[in-house]
Amino acid sequence: MGTLLTKNEPFIRLGFFFGILVIMFLWEVFAPRRNLTTSKITRWISNLGLVMIDSITVRLALPAGLAGIAILAQQRGWGLFNQFELSNLSKIIFSVLILDLTIYLQHLMFHSAPLLWRLHMVHHSDMDIDVTTGVRFHPIEIVLSMGIKMTAVILIGAPPASVLIFEIILNGTSMFNHGNVRFSQWIDSFLRLLVVTPEMHRVHHSTIRWETNSNLGFNFPWWDRLFGTYRGQPTKGHLEMTIGLDQYKEPGKLTLPWLIGLPFIGKLGKYPMTRSPGVE
Repeated sequence: MGTLLTKNEPFIRLGFFFGILVIMFLWEVFAPRRNLTTSKITRWISNLGLVMIDSITVRLALPAGLAGIAILAQQRGWGLFNQFELSNLSKIIFSVLILDLTIYLQHLMFHSAPLLWRLHMVHHSDMDIDVTTGVRFHPIEIVLSMGIKMTAVILIGAPPASVLIFEIILNGTSMFNHGNVRFSQWIDSFLRLLVVTPEMHRVHHSTIRWETNSNLGFNFPWWDRLFGTYRGQPTKGHLEMTIGLDQYKEPGKLTLPWLIGLPFIGKLGKYPMTRSPGVE
């Protein structure tokens, strides 16, 4: 079973990725929430180009993958859940919740440490927000994130099935909650009790510092409420708010090569939580 999962894991994830991408793309075409301010084609080339580079980099740097590490931990008896008799369903549920909390804390860390923020700026520099923003990350950030997730999987002894479920949920909800999609307020009010919605996460991409550093959850919305980083709505409203970072407002500088070099040549700006707002 473990070998079968390891062999098929990339194809399963790829299938869900393209399926959700197509669904969100069609939703954005027929029911967009905001008018775009920059070229969609240029942004998609850059954002999806990063996905390809990220995938290749992770496979080269960490060839075992998250599922492979989970299988190894299970075989060696590593981690918390391999020390106790629990039902497989309980292990899967708890593992998904703990891994999601780990991603929240990782996101908080990338918004706090200036060095890590340099990497995370690539994600926030997008001047519009749509489904592809959810996969717009610098390759080094992706490798670091995978290392953090691998460490968490080993420590808790997450079952391989839970890892695959978590990765599918994380990838899917990231594309969903970055979607430039419109639906009724009452649906959003209900959904954001269970999952991070586009209306909730869009606040996080505001150029206003205290909004940029809020709503850090990717899958589940509970961590933001629990740790005090939740903000219900943007100050200027969803249609009038400005997306991106104040120091990066030239679309010509947000091409793929420029995004790869951004952490090394770009300005930090006012956004890291530990940085004085007046410092550029």
